[in-house]
Amino acid sequence: MIKPFSLQPLVHLAQQKNDAATKNFGQLNQRQQAAQTKLDTLLQYRKDYQARFQEAVQNGMSQSDLRNFQNFIQRLDEAIAQQRNANEQALNSVQTGRNDLQDTQRKMKSFDTLEQRHLENEKKLAAKSEQRQQDEHTGRSAALKAMTAQNEN
Repeated sequence: MIKPFSLQPLVHLAQQKNDAATKNFGQLNQRQQAAQTKLDTLLQYRKDYQARFQEAVQNGMSQSDLRNFQNFIQRLDEAIAQQRNANEQALNSVQTGRNDLQDTQRKMKSFDTLEQRHLENEKKLAAKSEQRQQDEHTGRSAALKAMTAQNEN
């Protein structure tokens, strides 16, 4: 009979940690993609606003309108800088999450390897035991036949 793998509780715990790391990595990816989308939107909005500003300058504009355009573009640049920082932090978090996931996967693979070795060892022990029983049975059968043949003589 094959003995159960003694590290099974640790395998279960490692599986739970791997599942949590996988879920976390997915969430971090989604946050980073959202941050990138927001940055792309801000960059596109700035580009469009800059084009409108250029057109308004060519058509002539008042000093106050010029100041308003410039102030707004400056605020857009600040928002873009903040969003770039947020995106960079999200990218760092994704990398950390990826490292955590790879670590949990390595642990899972290690436990799987140990479990496979355990099963192979148990199968070898079972095969040896079965062979020993067959040898004993064969030996008893041969001894019984020899005794029967000797009694008949």
